[in-house]
Amino acid sequence: MSKSSFVRVLITVMMMGILLVPLSAGAQAPDDDTLVIAQTTDATSLDPPQVGSRPDANIIAHMFATLYDIEADGNIVPYLANDYRLSDDGTEITFTLNEGLTCHDGSPLTADDVVYSFQRAADPENAFTGNTPGFVFASVGYADARVESELEATIILERYQSIALGLLSEVHIYCRESYEDRTLEEAANFPIGSGPYQFVEWVKDDYILMERWEEFDLREPGFERIIWRVIPESSTRTAELIAGNIDIIANVPPDQHEAVNNSGAAEIQAVAGLRRIYVGFNFTDQFETAGSEGAEAIKDTDVRVALQYAIDVETICSFLLGTECERASGLVNPPNDNPDLEPYPYDPEMAEELLDAAGYPRDEDGVRFEVTLMAGRNRYLNDVDVVLAICQYLDEVGVRTNCELMDFGAQFVPLLVSQQAGPLYFVGSGGGNWNPLYEMADFANEASNPNYGFWDNPEWFDRWRSLADIRDPEEERAVVNEMLEVFYNDPPWLLLYSQPDFYGVSTRIDWEARRDEKVIVFDATLR
Repeated sequence: MSKSSFVRVLITVMMMGILLVPLSAGAQAPDDDTLVIAQTTDATSLDPPQVGSRPDANIIAHMFATLYDIEADGNIVPYLANDYRLSDDGTEITFTLNEGLTCHDGSPLTADDVVYSFQRAADPENAFTGNTPGFVFASVGYADARVESELEATIILERYQSIALGLLSEVHIYCRESYEDRTLEEAANFPIGSGPYQFVEWVKDDYILMERWEEFDLREPGFERIIWRVIPESSTRTAELIAGNIDIIANVPPDQHEAVNNSGAAEIQAVAGLRRIYVGFNFTDQFETAGSEGAEAIKDTDVRVALQYAIDVETICSFLLGTECERASGLVNPPNDNPDLEPYPYDPEMAEELLDAAGYPRDEDGVRFEVTLMAGRNRYLNDVDVVLAICQYLDEVGVRTNCELMDFGAQFVPLLVSQQAGPLYFVGSGGGNWNPLYEMADFANEASNPNYGFWDNPEWFDRWRSLADIRDPEEERAVVNEMLEVFYNDPPWLLLYSQPDFYGVSTRIDWEARRDEKVIVFDATLR
């Protein structure tokens, strides 16, 4: 696609959607004790081990606490626990809890509850697929947990992992007494937390209400209650923000920035985000049996390298995201990436040459092979337009691409976490600025949940397992760079960009957005 034709398509799309839609009839401005946040999708579950998306995680982070916490600058600090010690071989971490902790039903929170939270998440009978079992446990090599004393709990790992403390800081803790006799459905819909806010009400596809838990003294929230509203359409979110009915929104499209900044009611906060946006390749056989030639083609490393040259990422960023951005060279954000790797350039002629050499010439209709690209709607910044542009770019080099757009939470996520999205799928993976291995842990093992396409390159996974025997940071860094080179040369992703984040923030509050896309508002206050 030429830049001129790209712009013509873009202008047409923007003219169709630029007008702000009317406000919902029941909306009203929040009082001084209430903070209102609008997200694009409703929660799918409020049971911590089942939570796997950032919108859901934003909500439960205010109701449930963790042993340690990762701050916006990447520092890892005490939270429910005030200390930890590591065994000599690095496979056991013992946490010491603060005294006097309780859950929201009044149950005392002790080491037994910490152990229960870990064991319940890992129990195969529960079949949880969220971030804790799918990412954290797979990445850290979780084996078990045990009680040492009333305030001491030990987490047992299969191997030493240098980023274990940070990974375990994503596991939310709750009380055994609160959950042991509850069904999974009850736990998903009526959470009993351990953090600064307690659950009050969930009206599906509308809002979640939580109120401050006065017994919790490890954080000092600035508001008595938080309302999390569900507003899928960006124009509606922006209109509600300008009207004063909402305090924080995310993913504000570039064409709405001027309206927000000129409103006097809100302003745009631009953040260099860490979420890695990519098109994943699914290597399982399920799509071949459905007769997809493209499903077989993408298993060829040469094909996947060729497709890297087909996408003009700089133009997508400039015209669809409203900012300049550099294409990713791998799955790790700068400055923790491999400095020796250059991003693949946009070179459609090279893409065509490599596809020919790989054995996929154009047929009489100009088509090399056909493939489906699945994506969810309204989760990422201008995601629908970005997906349509990617499909067009692939079409231009002879890869007939069927864009299959669906509801993000209800349809796409279940396919994604069960490794049934594909053969191509568009998604974003949350990033972190505290250690490159955190971002690389998407591929901690061949079957881990973020490895949605079941990539199984032995050069990568052998090196990952070798990290358990390394204690020297420089030696670890050398292995990291080797792994990133493997990823670059045998890419399981069609590499795109780290998402620039644009938040709309009411002028009535003081709050600063984070780079890691976590909407944490304990420190938000009225001006």
